[in-house]
Amino acid sequence: MVQEAERYKTEDEEHKKKVEAKNALENYAYNMRNTVKDEKIASKLSADDKTKVEDTIEQAIQWLDGNQLAEADEFEEKMKQLESLCSPVIAKMYQGAGSDISAGMDEDGPAPSGSIGAEIEEVD
Repeated sequence: MVQEAERYKTEDEEHKKKVEAKNALENYAYNMRNTVKDEKIASKLSADDKTKVEDTIEQAIQWLDGNQLAEADEFEEKMKQLESLCSPVIAKMYQGAGSDISAGMDEDGPAPSGSIGAEIEEVD
């Protein structure tokens, strides 16, 4: 019985890691999409940057929809790709806009450092 519990413990930990990675990517992608669609913030972005970010976010969301059973490392890699494109654009926007941009942000918007905000954990 103890051996069986240990085996399930390992499986549970792997599943938890996978769910957390998936939720982090999903949360970041949707927060970024909402941020870019916010007129106060979108007006601070160049048309090229806005298009590039929107396209990348939509690709990530489509990938998520088609790969619900992907492994944790796949979700983490996709997150790194999305952050590597979005973070510099958002940071540039914050630097150029000064403090007035933060007044338009809601609490769920991504931070300029690229943090993902609150984590959502799925429970079976």
